[in-house]
Amino acid sequence: MIRTRLTELLGISHPIVATGMGHVSGPRLTSAVSAAGGLGILASATMSTTELRISIDKVRERTAAPFGVNLRADAADARERAELIIAGKVPVASFAQAPKQELIAMLRDAGVVTIASVGARRHAEKVAAWGIDAVIATGAEGGGHVGTVPTSLLVPQVVDAVDVPVIAAGGFFDGRGLAAALAYGAAGIAMGTRFLLTSDSPVADAVKRVYLASDVTGTLVTSRADGVPHRLLRTPLVERLDQEGRLSGLLRSARSATAFRRASGLTWPELIRQGQAVRHGTELTWAQVLMAANTPILLRAAMVDGRPEAGLMPSGQVTGLIEDLPSCAELIGRIMTEAERRLAVLGGLTQAGRPGAE
Repeated sequence: MIRTRLTELLGISHPIVATGMGHVSGPRLTSAVSAAGGLGILASATMSTTELRISIDKVRERTAAPFGVNLRADAADARERAELIIAGKVPVASFAQAPKQELIAMLRDAGVVTIASVGARRHAEKVAAWGIDAVIATGAEGGGHVGTVPTSLLVPQVVDAVDVPVIAAGGFFDGRGLAAALAYGAAGIAMGTRFLLTSDSPVADAVKRVYLASDVTGTLVTSRADGVPHRLLRTPLVERLDQEGRLSGLLRSARSATAFRRASGLTWPELIRQGQAVRHGTELTWAQVLMAANTPILLRAAMVDGRPEAGLMPSGQVTGLIEDLPSCAELIGRIMTEAERRLAVLGGLTQAGRPGAE
């Protein structure tokens, strides 16, 4: 058994975390990961508060193992969602983007373990000073919204900078990766794309086939989808979005904002307030904020409706190395077996190199 600061902190059997992926990390996938000994995390950003409450109950019905809820600190109802986490006695809360100090304190005071995702050393130092319990250091190879620092450079930087457990993310899919992350000083790994491509994932088979057919050059990072760098599978739609001019992109975004408003039931003032919340504390222009309205519509088209040609598919570069769709239990089992073997081999090499060794 591989025991780390992360397994002790979370009360889990294996140092493996499934990242909260919108429209993917629902009760089914979350409970499957947790029941297999890892930490499953519900993605609440694409759920209403009612859906989140129901999802928490569904996970509890399926497993007694620890699990978490991922939330956006910039959401207008972030405090209400944090209160739901506390009331539901969810053991872990993670933040999709920069957390707020008062939310960290509120959750920790209620006994909830808090985890923040970071893409730079300074971000890790900031949240650690605010009392975060652990950080997920996500390298540029990861899927969805990404930074620019490769995992192999980011993880050792963050490990050296903070005293809390560091979870390495961006490019992990097997036991070799877990062993490498532990060698860097991380306390575990987090995976998104690898868990998306399991039999427990709710994503349609047609969409999974597109992922499996991709290679390591089959993704691109573009700001044309929602105004900030976003790693997506390279499809005709994504390439067209990436190449379009500002005016055509703005017109498309306006249409998407209108469609999102209708689908969500929000009024225009409510949509504008959400845009202001996204823009607060960032350098996004109003045009980029409007572009962000594309994401809910296009993500749903692929991840929920099963139409890969019509939607966005966030993906890490690791998709090019994935060839099968195991269950979460099978995946975690073989990752742990391979990691233990790799570490044993490395331990043997160390012993063989000692003076007097045969």
